[in-house]
Amino acid sequence: MSLTSLAHLNDVPAGEWDALVPAGQPFLQHAFLSTLEESGSLGPLSGWRPHHLLWRENGRCLAAMPGYRKKNSSGEYVFDHGWAEACHRAGIQYYPKWLGAVPFSPVTGSRVLGAETASAKLLDALPDYLAEQGWSGAHVNFTDAKAGSLLSARPDWLHRLGCQYHWHNRGYRDFQDFMDALSSRKRKQMRKEREAVAAQGIDFSWLEGGLVSEAQWDFIYTCYANTYEVRGQSPYLTRDFFSLLAQRMPDAIRVVLASRQNRPVAMAFSLVSDDTFYGRYWGCLAEFDRLHFETCFYQGIEYAITHGLSRFDAGAQGEHKLIRGFEPVLTDSWHYLRHPGLRTAVAEFLNEERDAVRAWAEEARKALPYRQE
Repeated sequence: MSLTSLAHLNDVPAGEWDALVPAGQPFLQHAFLSTLEESGSLGPLSGWRPHHLLWRENGRCLAAMPGYRKKNSSGEYVFDHGWAEACHRAGIQYYPKWLGAVPFSPVTGSRVLGAETASAKLLDALPDYLAEQGWSGAHVNFTDAKAGSLLSARPDWLHRLGCQYHWHNRGYRDFQDFMDALSSRKRKQMRKEREAVAAQGIDFSWLEGGLVSEAQWDFIYTCYANTYEVRGQSPYLTRDFFSLLAQRMPDAIRVVLASRQNRPVAMAFSLVSDDTFYGRYWGCLAEFDRLHFETCFYQGIEYAITHGLSRFDAGAQGEHKLIRGFEPVLTDSWHYLRHPGLRTAVAEFLNEERDAVRAWAEEARKALPYRQE
């Protein structure tokens, strides 16, 4: 029995890895994670170095955790920059650290893959492994119920709450049926936003990954990169990521193109599972009134209704999603910190933060547009 690590996901066969991944989780599939690596989206310059953990018995891989050696806190969406800064002031090493997560995607899912018994053994071996590596600790972001149960049973792991905004399909027949569930004032506001986009002569078309041409991927990447460049940042993903993923997971990819006078002006890139629509990346090459809301939210809601998907996960942050029907959803992450003083200080902070997050989520529900029964 042993805990081992992988610097390249391709060092384990895709079938062996995917056999541990629960159904309906495209972001954890070998094809998605290996594409991040092979496309050059991860590596020393990004601060993300693949360091996946495996638990093997008698040569068989029984449990795994997708993970990364981090030298910064970029692209995680569970913000610990303040912890790192406090460590720097106190002369405590915070980087490198180990992170169990999906790079650049704040999507909840399985983080401890495999049978529960083997998963527990992997987690029990992790503290000694971190000490051997000389890392400050481990962080596991956006966990599902299984990982939460395993980690909550280990008292040295600290629990952190977050809040996202997801849309839920309550059996709507079409977009108008969804609109009818809103209060009169919010329904009028939503209708005006959609009419404002249509009045600018913008229409929309949907493509699955296998039908997107390389020229269209060039446009999609230009839009994606532009959302970072306007903020003076470098994009996380490379151009090659999109083409490689389209080859490996074409059925999971959905792209909506916004066009004006037959020329594309904006896009939204998403993935789908059996029951969930995952909105990921958006970008535009020119500014149009209300185009962001239509492309990223209303088009996705309409797609989810048409195709019978039960949930629309539109990513992290964005209180503006509330008035468009996205409800507050609590998320979980877990943190193991080797330095006793740091662990104590962070534990006190998280106790207060959890209360504040719960209070915010409850308050945020008041902004939802739905009619009161």
